[in-house]
Amino acid sequence: MADADTSSSEAALAFAQAAAVSLTDGTFVRLALSSPTEAPDAALKILGRSVMLKGVPNLSLTFRYATRDVTKNVSMKESAVWLREQLGTHYRSALLGTTKADWQYISKADGQARLISHKATSRKAPARVHDQPKATLLDHSANDWLRGLEVLDRDGKLRGSMADKHRQISHYLEILSHLVKECEWIDSEGRVPRVPDASTRPEDGDSQSSSLWSKSDLTIADMGCGKGYLTFGAWHYFHRVCKLPVKVIGVETRADLVAATNKLARQIQADGLEFVAGTIESAKLPSVDALIALHACNTATDDAIRRGIELRAKLIVVAPCCHKEIRPQLGKPEPLASVLQQGLMQERMAEWVTDGLRALFLEWAGYRTKVMEFVASEHTPKNLMIAAIREREPFKDEGAKKRIEELKTFFGIQHHALDSLLESGQVGK
Repeated sequence: MADADTSSSEAALAFAQAAAVSLTDGTFVRLALSSPTEAPDAALKILGRSVMLKGVPNLSLTFRYATRDVTKNVSMKESAVWLREQLGTHYRSALLGTTKADWQYISKADGQARLISHKATSRKAPARVHDQPKATLLDHSANDWLRGLEVLDRDGKLRGSMADKHRQISHYLEILSHLVKECEWIDSEGRVPRVPDASTRPEDGDSQSSSLWSKSDLTIADMGCGKGYLTFGAWHYFHRVCKLPVKVIGVETRADLVAATNKLARQIQADGLEFVAGTIESAKLPSVDALIALHACNTATDDAIRRGIELRAKLIVVAPCCHKEIRPQLGKPEPLASVLQQGLMQERMAEWVTDGLRALFLEWAGYRTKVMEFVASEHTPKNLMIAAIREREPFKDEGAKKRIEELKTFFGIQHHALDSLLESGQVGK
């Protein structure tokens, strides 16, 4: 049953009161806040569950950001006030599940809102245990390939010399798990979205639709994959953790590594995982949903970006290294001239400008980009990752193109490896 539209504040108050009552009488099942407004530092989503702290029920909140989760506990007394502050102001949508009924809050652009009640989807409240086992994406099910890559020893114990590599793989999969949700290949609860029938699918050419609207299998290409640590990790995440039908292709120039990784994939019966010989530019690839290139040297990162754009990948992920192209061209504009006299500062600035331009080129190509830390800086200074999700038609936003040209002009840069994209969005040049 749907209530009539009312003011956002009235609907928020009723929703908050229903949540407070369910926490008090033990009927609370779950809480989810989504569709954030433009409020600064807003999480992509907030999930809530009821926990007991010193014998008192509390609302435990998980704030899901792009690359991390933050947990905060709110007392039962404070929960209603906190919810009222969030709804309509910071989040436009919310769902409350109880054993008696489910409640949905929807805020509208005109300041009105609607509170809708549904039949309860769960008749049993979950246990209010606070310290639950920490989930890991590298549990015992990953031991076969981690052992095969000698990250673990024969007994399944982590080799001391491989501790950094294990942390890198784990952090990579954590980042990937957030990106996969942003691409809508799985939902916020880790479930595979239902593929709609033809009558409800978006129109062809709708850049907002994910690949799952048109096909059931995902195709992931990992360019310059080396020994395959992260390629096996990506396959493990998609195939074993998410239970998604997936084809993961590792591309590597060294034939001996291709043979070794294919041998291990066969040994562990890694369906959907294969390694092929080739370069970023020359490897024969099918249409891909995600293109990944981690630690590609110098302009090889740009080759990967261009290849991903050309293949219209929904997701492009790169972790650049060896920034050589821009530094010889980098000017010393005021007021930075005196600072850039220092060689180290010039080197760092060249890296920032190079990767900043890459992010801008991706935006020009219709992607929403984010720049984040990939590997902790104490392990390597080359710790930057650029992730891009295609959200709109490429080469239409003249403002994005102008930002590229202005940045190049400011630093006196005559040439960038992705400049062909400025010429009416040409790729494959």
